[in-house]
Amino acid sequence: MSPVSVQLRFAARSDVGLVRASNQDSGYAGPHLLVLADGMGGPAGGDIASSVAVAHLAELDDAHSADDLLDLLRSAVGAAHDELIQRSEADPDLAGLGTTCIAVLRAGNKLAMVHIGDSRAYLLRGGELTQVTTDHTFVQYLVSTGRLTPEQAERHPQRNVILRALGDNDSEVQLDESLREALPGDRWLLASDGLFGVVSHETIAETLLTVTDPGECADDLIHLALRAGGPDNVTCVVADVVTDGSPDNSPQVVGAAAKDRLRATRGGRRGRGQGGRPDERRPAAVARHPRGRRRSRPLPRAAVGGARRRDDPRAGHARRAGLRGLLVDPDPVLRLPRTATTSPSTAASRRRWVPSGWRACTSAPTCASTRSRPSRRTA
Repeated sequence: MSPVSVQLRFAARSDVGLVRASNQDSGYAGPHLLVLADGMGGPAGGDIASSVAVAHLAELDDAHSADDLLDLLRSAVGAAHDELIQRSEADPDLAGLGTTCIAVLRAGNKLAMVHIGDSRAYLLRGGELTQVTTDHTFVQYLVSTGRLTPEQAERHPQRNVILRALGDNDSEVQLDESLREALPGDRWLLASDGLFGVVSHETIAETLLTVTDPGECADDLIHLALRAGGPDNVTCVVADVVTDGSPDNSPQVVGAAAKDRLRATRGGRRGRGQGGRPDERRPAAVARHPRGRRRSRPLPRAAVGGARRRDDPRAGHARRAGLRGLLVDPDPVLRLPRTATTSPSTAASRRRWVPSGWRACTSAPTCASTRSRPSRRTA
């Protein structure tokens, strides 16, 4: 018996939140590809880093053989990593820029997924929501080795220290990879920490279960994060596995990589780099990343690096991907003011850490986090 033919019905949304001045997340949703990247680097690189990742991966949104999926994803992610390294080496102001990345590529009823960083992928199947990615964070390492409980990890002062990312250093990219079957009725969620950092797992699950339309569901998830204070950029991509055709297969690009990246937050605050609903001409979703994020070198040595800085995707990506109507023209990103509405706490974080260097971390309590995220969650 031949497998059932399936397609993806998708939506992407993003919002800058109620605190941050710019959106450093980027998201992409298409008939064969889902991507979420959460850039880091403070006001000097995060939006560029996530845009570069999306631009390289967007070229893959086409029909492929299932045997080639993982190789294609590895190649695109590796190319994005190499470009970020080149940019940071060419411009000292961009030292330390990087991004998380989750990408899901479909061929027929097969899905290949690669993941690096602390953005998450969830699968809703049979009424149960499961987190299918493992955070590449210091506290997750402590949880995995039995030194912390999940409840303690949520309040740990170093919960935002990540161990792996694209572009952060010139070491080999370490991806988590998996191959899965796409079953009709499955619902996938890709989310930045601006969502799951303030909205509980139970509330996310209830929303995914009860709101059937992917676009309305993504909207509701964004609003939940804003109601919880919106301390960070929040981005989500929702995709349903269906057997009937999708009414609109137009790709959606959101966040820093999108042409409408300057849209105002739906929370009522206006500012540079704020994203919202998809553009009227093309559906799109937006995402952004918060303050500069600090990271340790790969285990077992725990070391922390300087606050991330922001880079811009220079010319060529939109043309290579064939998405000139969706992807941002990279050059204007650099012309945006880089110091506008920077909070005192963020500025202090950038001064505290040297972007080009690493400082040894002898124990967890001695490593003060360069970004904070409220532990408050919605019910």
